Amino acid sequence: MIKDILKDAESRMHGSIQVLTDDLAAIRTGRASPALVEKLPVEYYGSPTPLMQLASISVPEPRSLMIKPFDPSTVKDIEKAIQSSDLGLNPNNDGKAIHLNLPPLNEERRRELVKHVHHRLEEARVAVRNIRRDSHNDMRDFEKEKLISEDDLNRGEEDLQKLTDKFIEDINQLGQNKEKEILEV
Repeated sequence: MIKDILKDAESRMHGSIQVLTDDLAAIRTGRASPALVEKLPVEYYGSPTPLMQLASISVPEPRSLMIKPFDPSTVKDIEKAIQSSDLGLNPNNDGKAIHLNLPPLNEERRRELVKHVHHRLEEARVAVRNIRRDSHNDMRDFEKEKLISEDDLNRGEEDLQKLTDKFIEDINQLGQNKEKEILEV
């Protein structure tokens, strides 16, 4: 029973880490990365569609992205979506593809991005702690209903705390790596 709770908590914590990883990938650093724009919503036949479903995204040079739409008629829509996003990039349209040149980040913008990363890290930590709390409450309920012993509860709590500590450490490591990437000139 405790193993089931721990397994469920671990899979949910993995989900939190995955969401954080995806969010961090979309934060701009000095290098071009397709992750910057792949989830960008583009208005396509009246519904917002992620850019990665409408075009191939490549990195021809370290500071530029090339977006080649599968359907050439969507070039204007993609261009409009990039301009209205908060990326602060200016798309160059050659009729068949869109080129995005990433200017180097200034010091002030780097600091803002680091703050944003810290905010996202804290949200992930809170999510992991909420999962721990829910699992802990489930264990206590099982103990109250006499489905598990007090010793099982204590062992389960220890295992849950070790699991939580491991995931918090993973979050901190992801944050350190991303911060280093952003501050790298």
